[in-house]
Amino acid sequence: MDPQLTMPTTPPKSRRRTFLKVLLVLFLVTAGWVLYDLYSTRTAHLREFDPDEVARLETAMWRSYYERRRLRLFNELSELLRTQYNMPLIRSKRVAYYAANGAFVFWKGKRRSDYEKALPDLVKFYQEIRRMSDLPFSVDRAATLELEWWIVHRERANHAPGDLDRALAELQAEIYQVPIERVMEHGRLRAEAMTIRDTKAEAGGVSEADWSRINELLKQSWRSLSQAVKS
Repeated sequence: MDPQLTMPTTPPKSRRRTFLKVLLVLFLVTAGWVLYDLYSTRTAHLREFDPDEVARLETAMWRSYYERRRLRLFNELSELLRTQYNMPLIRSKRVAYYAANGAFVFWKGKRRSDYEKALPDLVKFYQEIRRMSDLPFSVDRAATLELEWWIVHRERANHAPGDLDRALAELQAEIYQVPIERVMEHGRLRAEAMTIRDTKAEAGGVSEADWSRINELLKQSWRSLSQAVKS
């Protein structure tokens, strides 16, 4: 046989070792990327958000929440965190889980003691925001105020007109470290959007025209907040 026609072959053990080395390199690269994503230092300039985009995503999240579409809500929250809070991909997924899980824990509640079971997730959520934030808000207070407006909204029949407006404004006043009077318009408009959703749902259903009106009110609300926290 012509020796030039004889092709060398790689032993099976050598191929296996090469394959394992490639897998190890891929694993180390992926692990390094994940750790960098989760723990690298980033800064979120909380005043620098796109109010119309926040309104669009909030409208979508409300629809997902009331339709009990957990995965869609999770993805929308993750998108909000990436685009408005400068959060990297994997971290945004973890933090979105905290908020989405807290929301559905709250959904199942019947009384305050049940609602408060959502608080640990909200604390974790705001811890992650605070870790990146350029504003020195209190994590515990922000989480408590978030839960409080959820409760006021759920039990709105037992509250005076304006209580929800104020509860929403108190949260933003804490996060942005501004007097509550400056963000009351934001709270009022956001509460009005919630009232439309609730009233229409109780009357039989929320139409596409209703959702358009809700989205428009949320745009006005977040534009008002943007202007208030930058002035």
